[in-house]
This record gives sequence, structure tokens and C-alpha cells, in this order.
Amino acid sequence: MQDDEFRPKLGKIGSRGSEAGKRYAGQLRAAINRAGGRPRRGARFTGSRTGRGGAAAALLKSRDRYAAFRQRRVVVKARIVKLAGRGAVGARAHLRYIQRDGVTREGAPGELYGADSDRIDGKAFVDRADGDRHQFRFIVAPEDGIEYDDLKPLTRRLMAQMEEDLGTRLDWVAVDHFNTGHPHTHIIVRGKDDRGANLVIARDYIASGLRERAAELVSLDLGPRTDRQIEQRLRQEVEQERFTSIDRQLLRMRDDDGVVSPATREAFRHTLHQGRLRKLERMGLAQEVGSGRWRLDGELEATLRGIGERGDIIKTMHRELTGKGLARSAAGWVIHHRSGEPAQRVVGRVVGRGLADEIDDRHYLIVDGVDGKTHYIDIGKGEGTEPTPDGCIVRVTPRNTEPRQVDLTTAEIAAAHGGRYNVDIHLRHDPSATESFAATHVRRLEAIRRATRAVERQPDGTWLIGSDHLDRASEYERLRARAEPVVVEKLSSLSVQRQAGFDGVTWTDQELVSDKPEPLRNSGFGREVREVQIRRGQWLIVQGLAHEEQGRMVFRANMLSILRQRELNRVAGQLSDELGLSYSEARSGERVEGTLRRSVELASGRYAVIEKSREFTLVPWRPVLDRHIGKEVSGIMRGEGISWTIGRQRSGPSVS
Repeated sequence: MQDDEFRPKLGKIGSRGSEAGKRYAGQLRAAINRAGGRPRRGARFTGSRTGRGGAAAALLKSRDRYAAFRQRRVVVKARIVKLAGRGAVGARAHLRYIQRDGVTREGAPGELYGADSDRIDGKAFVDRADGDRHQFRFIVAPEDGIEYDDLKPLTRRLMAQMEEDLGTRLDWVAVDHFNTGHPHTHIIVRGKDDRGANLVIARDYIASGLRERAAELVSLDLGPRTDRQIEQRLRQEVEQERFTSIDRQLLRMRDDDGVVSPATREAFRHTLHQGRLRKLERMGLAQEVGSGRWRLDGELEATLRGIGERGDIIKTMHRELTGKGLARSAAGWVIHHRSGEPAQRVVGRVVGRGLADEIDDRHYLIVDGVDGKTHYIDIGKGEGTEPTPDGCIVRVTPRNTEPRQVDLTTAEIAAAHGGRYNVDIHLRHDPSATESFAATHVRRLEAIRRATRAVERQPDGTWLIGSDHLDRASEYERLRARAEPVVVEKLSSLSVQRQAGFDGVTWTDQELVSDKPEPLRNSGFGREVREVQIRRGQWLIVQGLAHEEQGRMVFRANMLSILRQRELNRVAGQLSDELGLSYSEARSGERVEGTLRRSVELASGRYAVIEKSREFTLVPWRPVLDRHIGKEVSGIMRGEGISWTIGRQRSGPSVS
């Protein structure tokens, strides 16, 4: 017998393969049915029930469809976060953020708690999660959360129920927040089960199962809604300009042509549907195409969600402006948001900053602009923008998504060398380039590789650059723009009123001597800036730094340098007393070496404190230095800037 003539038969001894296969298939179908995963005829597999909790989610979905109206409403937002790379750093930052000041009823910092303790060590939780592939983040917000004195018992019961549904113990921590009109709880769950394997939760359970469980518990605590409460809430939905539960019902009633014919024997529900359709008609989102037949707009849900989001933004702006005594007409409000107007360049005073979306850590900035308008700006991830205290002056510009010059140079060199790039190739191609300059191109390629995998690095450090490299660079910038849609530059930490008589260089001075000053509108913050400029001009005349000539202000050529030096000398004197070291001024062309101790904020900008054995110096700060505090650094002063190198060696990694 030849080897290829052997045909194995699986199953019990003496059984026929086809019968065993049928029995196994039947057992498999039965197991699927018991788990609540029986597919509809012709339905496509989506994997929504794959993972722990799929059966529980299916059971919750199959209950009385009107049970949701009787239950108390609970909003649950969920996110799965990958912890590889920068995700681990982001996880630590998120843990710090949810414990920030002012989130309790008393305005104190939030405190982590768990299943058995009211005080959990966050560092220990992070250490346990070291090496985890992912983690789950939930925000649980009961609509009637204000009626709870303490959310901890509710959270613990919810997590116990979740453990029962998923069939595993969970490692979790939580923080309660009472700093908004809707008390809510942040819950972080490790992505490991009680056996140390990766925890996979069914998508259906994340999307709806956990919300249903939370609603059950709140209904047990506070009692189910009465018929009168349900009817009152539904009546309110009829005129709301946002996506409502009635809209969701109407969308489910559409036929293949997108037409709704709301016919029901229940008079109250029929009235709700007709009233809502009339409201949608007035909004241009529904059209009556016959007696009792309506065609809904194809983008109904997206449009209503966008309108609702805009309404929430307007409420936020009104609250911030009223609280700061800056009530302005809504006609002067501009919304730069994904659902609003596109971002544009804005210069002005920060009125407020806050969270637009806690689960995704998206922040907003409200800026009182010199154009006389008040701007709401989506600035994306909070960690992407340095702190901007109220009253400081900022310039906000949309992030450019075009390829940078560094990308153009890389593409040009690679095209001339068979699609290959490295530092040596760069230096041969352009003998005038320095090694540190070429290294900036390598760092750019590494950033693109990590984010998009669009470029390939060989073991010897050579990069393979495709002919579409500029398109890849643009895609990388678009990815960054989704997370950080704008660049926020802090122009001055001093409020504009303090700048009128400040003994140091200010943003107002820079505007006064600028060839292209910001255009000021004679209203709102623009008028305030104009008045401060007049007062600042008079102060400069008294100081001998300016004079009037034929009705115009003439400034000394070195006015900004004199003012900057005055402030530097004043701050250096204070630091000298504090550190017990003498101050050494850094001059252009000189090498600066020492230990980077910290930064100090001056009106003219942020400066680094570089400490030597017996003296210290102050030099302009660069954001890249944030992660090098306490390290040895060196650099060469070039005018009012500095080219940094980490470590004393001259050939060390440059961060210029």
C-alpha cells in the first residue's frame, strides 16, 4: 500500500464518518443555540457574540421590548485600549487624570476603589497590568445618579454581576465623579481573566448587555418608572432637536424604499409617531409622500446626533461665559468642531478648557478672540496640548496635513538611490548636511513607521522608501490631525490687563512692533486689547523705550531685548537666592552644559534652568526637554534659541 492511499477516519471505533459528522454538527448547532447565538436565516456572521458574555447579551436582548421604558436609564460608554507602545504611557496618564482635583462633591481629588476596598493603590494596579495586551474603560452614568449619596455600592454590584455574566473574576478599579450635572463612575478593567489569559468580551455585551445590567440595578434601587413618567419623557422627545428613542423606532419601521407607515392600534404611540414626523418635516428631515406614509432623510441619525452635539456645545459655552462674567450674544459664537465649522486660525484669551468626551479624552478650548467672537475649539487629546490656564493668550491653528519639508527631502534622496535612505546616503547626497540634520529625517521615518507601518526599516538601519512616500506622509499627518486637530501655541501666560505695566517683554509689546499685527475688532476682547496697547505705549514712553513722533509711536530698536533682560535678571536673582548658586548669563555662540533641573515660566516664555557645580543659567525651553529633566544636557546658543544635545558628549543624540 502506498503512503498516499491512507485515509484516516475520525470518530469512535466502528462508527461511520458521515454519521459522526452529522452528530457533531448537531451538537455544535445545539451548543450555539444554548448560547443564544442562533443566526437568523440568511444572516451574515459578525462575531458580535464571540467572547465572554455573548449568551447574557442575547438573553437581555430577548426580553420584553418595552422593558427598557420601565427601567431607569443608564448611559454606558465603553472603550478597549491597546497597551502596546505609547498605550501603556497613556494608561498611566488616564489613571492620573480620573483622580484629578475637583471631581468629588467636596471638590477633592478622586480616589480609586475596588471590590473590597475604598482605597486602592493605583501604582500597584498599573504594575499588575504590566504586559497586558489591552484594558477596558467604562463610564457608567445613571440618569438618576443625583439621587445616590454614594455610587460605590452600585458599582460593586454591577461589577459582581458582570463577573457572573462573563464567568470570570475581574481585576478592576473605579473612581466616582460628581463634578458635572450627571454623577458618573469611571471603571478600568484589566484585559486578563482569572486564569491569566487575554479577556475577550462579546461585542454585544459591551454595546448593550452591561447597560441593561446597570439599568436593572438602578431600577431595583429607585423603583421602575411609572406609566406617567414614561409618557412624560416620550412627549418631551417629540420636539427635541437630537436623536431620540422615537427616531430609533421610526428607523426600524422603514421598508426597503426608506418609507415609514406608522400604523398602530395604540393611540398614544400613534400620536407620538405623527408628532415626531411633523417635527422632522419642519427640520427638513422627513417628507410626507402619501396618506400616512413618510420618507425619512438618509442621514437622519447622523444629522440629529450632530445637532444634539452642537446644542450641548452651546450649553457649555453659555455656562463657561456666564460663570466668568463674559456673557456675549450667541450670534458671536463660532464652533470649530467635527460637526461644526472647520477650524481656522484664532488668537485670543482662554476662557475655559474642559472635557468634551471623557472616554476618548477629547478636550475643548473656549477662546475669546481678538476678532470679537467667542470660539469653541475641539483640541483633541488632552495630552497633546500643554496646560492653558484661564486668561492666558493663545494662538490656535489647524494642523497642516500636507507633507513636510523633511518628507520631501527624504523622498528626493531615496528616489536618487534606488528607494533607499539612511544617514550615510543622505550625507553623500548632500555634503553640506550635518549628521544631526540627517538624524531628524530618521526620527520622522520612525514616527511614520510606528503609526502606519507605511515604511520599512532593514536590520542595518536602511529605510526602504516607496514612490508614494509623500502620500504616506500625508496619511500620517491626517491620523495625527484626528487625534490632535489643532496646534495650540501659548503666546503669554500673563493676562492682557497685567501686561499694561509689566516690567518685561509681553505679547502686547510684540504686537506693537510687529510688521503684521493681529487685526483687532473694536468689540469684545479685541477692544480690550486695543485699550491695553494704548496704556502700554504710555508706559513704554515713561520708561524711555518709546516716543511719539508726528502722531505715531516709535520704539527703540532693542526694546524687546531690554525688557526680556530685565525680567531674566529679576527671576535669576530670585532663583539664585533659592538655589544658593550664582547666575551666569548665556550668550549667543556659547556652549551651555549642565544638569537640566526644571523649567520656569516667564512672561516672555518658558526657560530651562541648567545647573552646574557652582552656578546656573537660564536658556529658552523646548517641549522635547520635558522627558529629560534631571539629565545632563549641552547645547549651543544661537541668537534667542538653542540647539540641544542630551548628554555632555558632542556626538550625542541631538534634540534640536
